Amino acid sequence: MFPDHRFFFKYRQYAALKLIFNAKSYATGKVFGILIFCKVPVNFMADHVRDTSYIEAHHRYATAHAFHNGGRLVVVPKDVARSSEDFYKLVCREKVTILNQTPSAFQQMITAQAKTGEEHEIRHIIFGGEALELAALKPWYEQNQNHRTQLINMYGITETTVHVTYQTLERGDTERHGGSPIGRRIPDLRVYILDSYGEPVPAGVGGELYIGGAGVARGYLNRPELTKERFLPDPFVAGGEARVYKTGDLGRWLPDGNIEFLGRNDFQVKIRGFRIELGEIEARIADYAGVREAVVVAREDTAGDKRLVAYYTCAETSEADEGGGIGAEILRAHVAAKLPEYMVPAAYVRMQRLPLTANGKLDRKALPAPEMDAYTTRGYEAPVGETEEVLAGIWAEVLKIERVGRHDNFFELGGHSLLAVTVIERMRRAGLQVDVRALFATPTLVDLAGAVGRQQMVVEVPPNLIPEIRRRDFSLNEIEYRL
Repeated sequence: MFPDHRFFFKYRQYAALKLIFNAKSYATGKVFGILIFCKVPVNFMADHVRDTSYIEAHHRYATAHAFHNGGRLVVVPKDVARSSEDFYKLVCREKVTILNQTPSAFQQMITAQAKTGEEHEIRHIIFGGEALELAALKPWYEQNQNHRTQLINMYGITETTVHVTYQTLERGDTERHGGSPIGRRIPDLRVYILDSYGEPVPAGVGGELYIGGAGVARGYLNRPELTKERFLPDPFVAGGEARVYKTGDLGRWLPDGNIEFLGRNDFQVKIRGFRIELGEIEARIADYAGVREAVVVAREDTAGDKRLVAYYTCAETSEADEGGGIGAEILRAHVAAKLPEYMVPAAYVRMQRLPLTANGKLDRKALPAPEMDAYTTRGYEAPVGETEEVLAGIWAEVLKIERVGRHDNFFELGGHSLLAVTVIERMRRAGLQVDVRALFATPTLVDLAGAVGRQQMVVEVPPNLIPEIRRRDFSLNEIEYRL
């Protein structure tokens, strides 16, 4: 029994519940049962009927909403859902008017639409389930038949009865930079953006999203500790019974009162002492003309060597178009011009499409390890001379790559400050004396080979000027006292 079960019998309006099994947790991979009062979904439909600007766009796609408003629900067979072309043909054949999709699945439907050429009758498309990259919508707006369709981006979580905010989109939004716009709250909900001390943040400053109001669930089934951790008293509502849900999502207020989604707390990574928000890097890559989708992950294919790897897809273009020539070197230069060095991915893997899970979300575990062409190379030219050959072998071993050319750049191949120290130590073992600063000053293999042995690049250690102290025995207490 749910630990707070006596509450339901005291207040009869809360006695009936429905149970929603949520998707897998980000952290544990386990499925949670979420307890929701039956009056919540009823209010969800009734209250939104009063807000016609909202209900006209959004209410019909859910099962209950479709039946409540006289709509017809189209259930997509599993084998059809796995084929973007078959799915789009089903949408056209069944004359679907309201479509709900994840952004990742929608990208594949755009490609299928261009291939089939069939016309649809969709009036509204609602995005949800993952962050939306605005630039990825450009191919949709470029097709003439799509101008009748209103795109809407929604943010929500099961713990708040699915929906929290909504944002209508226009073609001009694809030129905007930054995170995913999630708009304004829906009726009966409260949205707070708080800092680590639980205080509201000013506009433009990132914080964690907390959701309050009638849609907040009662808690997790048979998970009292997790319920206590995530469902908290609302500090901004008097009375003590109001609660908020701690989402773990990051966002910020925009000057116009809308909210921009910035990612999740658990999508932050720490590499070489730097805390990095992966969504910020993804946004910068997606800014480049011709890039459709971008995902950045922190991979640790070798124990102790965690690196940022970018995965991206390009718009459907001809070879003569600019999208056909987007490679690792171009994207690295683009990102390096906008972000600090520690946020620049080491590798850039181009894919025809990003892998999806069975429910249409990005499958990060299925992203492949980067191969040689994912790194920035400058046209292979074999090392010349013994020094270059030894250096090439050391670099290849430390960077875990097949071969190194004499014009390759250590940092463009995925090197960083910690690996630089390892390289210098391996060089010293091989009898190649050079200071670590030489690798930063001359990062290409041919230039580093030329710096080996130069006296001006060697740091001379000055003589020890501290006078020798006569050794004598100290008691432990005396040492502790001196410290």
